[in-house]
Amino acid sequence: MTQTHPAIAITGLHHSYGANAVLHGLDLTVGRGEIYALLGGNGAGKSTTLSALLGFLTPKAGTVRVCGIDPVADPRAARGAMAYVPENVALYDHLTARENIGYFLALAKADRDPAAIDDALTSVGLAPAAWDKRLSGFSKGMRQKVAIALALARDVPVLLLDEPTSGLDPRAVLEFNQLLDAAREREVAVLMVTHDIVSAVDIADRIGFLGKGRIEEEREASTSGARFDLNALHDHYTQAGATA
Repeated sequence: MTQTHPAIAITGLHHSYGANAVLHGLDLTVGRGEIYALLGGNGAGKSTTLSALLGFLTPKAGTVRVCGIDPVADPRAARGAMAYVPENVALYDHLTARENIGYFLALAKADRDPAAIDDALTSVGLAPAAWDKRLSGFSKGMRQKVAIALALARDVPVLLLDEPTSGLDPRAVLEFNQLLDAAREREVAVLMVTHDIVSAVDIADRIGFLGKGRIEEEREASTSGARFDLNALHDHYTQAGATA
């Protein structure tokens, strides 16, 4: 892995499941320290894109690289550069926040420095009083904080998020966006697949609309005034969803 490669680089990606073509020449690049929100209707190819990055499928055509690594040719190295947080975070209810992070770091054969774990938990805004409590009593927002803290503790350059704000109340969404700011400050590249256009507007540096197997349109946050035109984005998203 070198800094010369984009954190995520997908070029001309095609994939189909039997006769069902899903991706048609997808191009997508995410740089270090950038948050990219990928929006699209059901069946647009969002999950297939994540699967390609994780090395779970072999593309019919095109290339996929994670920090310059081909996730099909070298899945271990590629996954070692990524942390993936699914919509329903799989953590152990009978373990504490600290214990969960320590356990998963051990599985990944990563450094389990207690100070680094504490620093990660601090970065995501989880109250210190909760660090040594079992996750069985945690809300979904708190569980997601633990999952993101695990990603930060692994100190990987790429973070993949699948519907990260699903089921969160507005306050939890705000807190979630704040912890993504912490990841960005660490130069982590974040690709978030989401239906939540409001959250994307608040946090993303770029927003891409996935439709008909490719990025149909991409918007970049403004450096002055409103970051994005929410009404225009909503209109585009709803129209694209109706034709996806």
